[in-house]
Amino acid sequence: MIKTCLKCKGKGHKVLSYKVCESCHGSGVKSEVDVKKHVKGISKGAMERFDLGEEHEVPCDVCKGKGEVEVTETCEECGGKGEINVCKKCGKKIESGDYCKGCEVREKVYDLHPSCDINDLELGSHYKGKVTRVEDWGIFVSLSKKGYGLVRGRMLGHDVGDEVIVKVIDIKKAKGEVDLTLSNLKGKYELVKLRKNIARTPIGEITKKSVKRSVRIVGEVIQIQQTSGPTIFTISDETSTTWVAAFDEPGIRVYPHINIGDIVEVLGEVSIHSGKIQIESESIEKLHGNESLEARRLIDEAIDEKAMPETTEILIESEVLNKLRGRMANAAKAIRRAIFDGRSILVRHHADADGICAGVAIEKAVIPLIREINPGSDAEWHFFKRAPSKAPFYEIEDVVKDLSFSLEDMERHGQKLPLIVLLDNGSTEEDIVALIKAKIYDIEIVVVDHHYPGEVENERVAVDDYVDVHVNPYLVGGNSEITAGALAYEVAKMINPEVKESLMHLPGIAAVGDHASSEEAEKYIELAGEKGYTREDLDKIATCVDFEAFYLRFMNGRGIIDTILGLGNYDKHVKLIGALYNESQKRVKNQLRAALPNLKTQKLPNGVIFNVLDVEKYAHKFTYPAPGKTTGYVHDTMVKKYGEETPIITLSFGPDFGVIRATDAVNEKFGFNLNTIVTKLAEGIPEAGIDGGGHECAGSLKYVEGLSKKVLGAFAEEVADLGN
Repeated sequence: MIKTCLKCKGKGHKVLSYKVCESCHGSGVKSEVDVKKHVKGISKGAMERFDLGEEHEVPCDVCKGKGEVEVTETCEECGGKGEINVCKKCGKKIESGDYCKGCEVREKVYDLHPSCDINDLELGSHYKGKVTRVEDWGIFVSLSKKGYGLVRGRMLGHDVGDEVIVKVIDIKKAKGEVDLTLSNLKGKYELVKLRKNIARTPIGEITKKSVKRSVRIVGEVIQIQQTSGPTIFTISDETSTTWVAAFDEPGIRVYPHINIGDIVEVLGEVSIHSGKIQIESESIEKLHGNESLEARRLIDEAIDEKAMPETTEILIESEVLNKLRGRMANAAKAIRRAIFDGRSILVRHHADADGICAGVAIEKAVIPLIREINPGSDAEWHFFKRAPSKAPFYEIEDVVKDLSFSLEDMERHGQKLPLIVLLDNGSTEEDIVALIKAKIYDIEIVVVDHHYPGEVENERVAVDDYVDVHVNPYLVGGNSEITAGALAYEVAKMINPEVKESLMHLPGIAAVGDHASSEEAEKYIELAGEKGYTREDLDKIATCVDFEAFYLRFMNGRGIIDTILGLGNYDKHVKLIGALYNESQKRVKNQLRAALPNLKTQKLPNGVIFNVLDVEKYAHKFTYPAPGKTTGYVHDTMVKKYGEETPIITLSFGPDFGVIRATDAVNEKFGFNLNTIVTKLAEGIPEAGIDGGGHECAGSLKYVEGLSKKVLGAFAEEVADLGN
């Protein structure tokens, strides 16, 4: 193989130094008398104007006007040719030909892929094999997992496991026998890897009729599980998902270089295991370059197409919901894509009626799709988790748990990092710290919330820098009166239209449970009525959800919550609602019996009825209802007394917290927004470490215990100053 000489860079010589030109003595020009002899290319007219007796300067023809010449030496490497001939294999310089003596190729030796069999062998060809059995009358040589032959005769010096080079001398396909002889190539050969030419089979086309067939699939590794036997790889392509079992020593990880997210080629035989289709692998190879890029492109395009929601229609007429439809469709697409992409989905929701209705709506939409595309009977438990949050925002405590379990699942079970879906929380500035932690691990986050997110500019708020999809009525000019339960139901309907009818009453429960007052809330309550649920029924269900959530704490209570929401056995639903509602009302009455006599009520000059209760001293602790619910029940009692049109604010406080409830009349008359007041107090008393917020007329306040009087006094001043 001819290559340019690197030593002389193709010149054929190398420059040692420079010396003064002897012809012009370094001047670069030459004095000539005979112009006709030394000056060429001058026209006849110009020639006549020259005084032939005078000297005229012309460039030196030796140094070309430079005044110096190179001192050179012929390049030893190429002998002055400027190029050399090298061996194609090792790059060593040779006189002629393509290979040096050490690399000269005389024969090709084939290294068979594990999937190759007797049909891939050729008479007279040489193959690399391994001795698997030694007898007095010959040795058996394995050429692949499916191909072997016999070298006849007594073979001394060969043991099981030895690698040998053999030549095929006879093939008896009818008997499945191959006769071999040992080769004496003595290393003078070229090793060629030979693969079986099998057309790619899309996973979606593999059925029970494909059993015992050899197939080649190309897809992405979405999960790796080490069992006590084989290593199980879950492979997904643009058509479907399947399992691949790789066998070696029991309990030992096979193909340790294969990781989640790799594009691989699998050759194997289709089998049935525990009633499900499985491929017993003969080989798994990681793909690189264009082949990998093309496979990933096909998979991404197919997943993207399948992830598109079938419908994006809204169940009720609403200007705000119509403006949010694009965002809700994006949320549905992100969730559907995670399902088809083999990522688990982690749903975090507020632990109240609204948040739980939102979480259950997404759960009921997602789980049937997970069951449909994953062959494992326990796939729904691996790929979907729903967890309640006590706070109405994504707490650091919650994100620490979520990250810890997710990273552990990735390490132990070979799962991808999850998609996090935050429902009835995730929109406020209090969420940002937790969101940042999740984003450090490049986790995709979807938020469906109705809490006040802060100042909106161009339909964006502070948390939009840390979430991938954000659905919130405030972004399009709405408010918190459209509940998260309603928003999540609309998203669930886009994820899986099959749940439209069965979950239609959930937005009504969320609206009543969250005391929502809007046209949208009334329309959803009417829809629940079409399923036979009265407003009183919805209120009882919401109360029972809150009551049960108090005792479930950090558990999702899937089965119990389903029964309470009317998604299970109807008779059990009726009985459970009756039992839970009666018990909850007993506890509420017991709490109010202690709280109401100690409630301090004052009508302020601006007309606001201001109620204050010390729940630390005058309410039962560690029992239902908790301080937040207790405040709600006390507030509702005062609303019944004075009327909904009266501006009423109720404040319950403890050593380092406050809970606030206000009627819509306060907001309508004075523009009351708890979030604005919290921000103002935090700026005015920075040493108190004030935090909190929520809805405009319902939320919480946190501060350091030592400054509780100063903080509560400042809040009371803000209430008294409303309208000024």
